[in-house]
Amino acid sequence: MLHREQLRTSRRDEMIDITRQVASIVSRAGADEGIALVYCPHTTAGIAINENADPDVKRDVLMRLDEVYPWEHPKYRHAEGNTAAHLKAITAGSSQSVIITGGRLLLGRWQGIYFCEFDGPRDREYFVKILRG
Repeated sequence: MLHREQLRTSRRDEMIDITRQVASIVSRAGADEGIALVYCPHTTAGIAINENADPDVKRDVLMRLDEVYPWEHPKYRHAEGNTAAHLKAITAGSSQSVIITGGRLLLGRWQGIYFCEFDGPRDREYFVKILRG
């Protein structure tokens, strides 16, 4: 089963917790055992799993990504001017796989699933593929 979800980002860089949406898809699909594959089809956004208890973690991650990949750099050549967003998306990755067991996502106590925007604000989408088994 493939599910398409849409969202609107509000800032250039942000991490949006989509854990509840993905868990709801798993529940509605009636998947007892399997894998939920969460995929982002954008070259300037990604999917990550990380801590969702302390909001400072998101702030720190985004701050450090800005330090590693500054928005402006004299050697960037990409005509659109968003090279940093592409680099951040490569770092985050385009997908994450989460085990489904007992009808629920198998995440650690502090883990959440994030849609990572690096070139917003934009209308975005992501997909969740449920692989039963």
